[in-house]
Amino acid sequence: AQIGWRLVRRQKIDAMLWVSLVLVTVLGGATVWFHDESFIKWKPSVLYWAMGMAFWLSQALWRRNLLQLLLGEQLQLPPAAWRTLTLMWISFFTFMGLINLYVAYSFPTEVWVDFKLFGGLGLMLLVVGAAQFF
Repeated sequence: AQIGWRLVRRQKIDAMLWVSLVLVTVLGGATVWFHDESFIKWKPSVLYWAMGMAFWLSQALWRRNLLQLLLGEQLQLPPAAWRTLTLMWISFFTFMGLINLYVAYSFPTEVWVDFKLFGGLGLMLLVVGAAQFF
């Protein structure tokens, strides 16, 4: 619905929104088709890892800091700070992908849903708050 709304309004659609749509469609469809909730539980991890990989690849292959490209107009930071923040987000996304799978396979689905909603949001807020000190 979000992509449809943006298309109707002729707005730019970010790559991560397309990635999320593909993951939801493929993994959600596999969940329904095979009657196995494991597929949908993998979606957050794959999305987190895709985001971390995008940050890492932009630095490693193209020598461009994706975080600076995204936020550079709102924040003026020295290059070392951008590198530190990018490394912090890569680490966070890697960790979140792993912790999502741990919770998904170690606890009942109801606990995983609560963690996905509240735990993920809480951890992201902690990282954003911690970023102020770098």
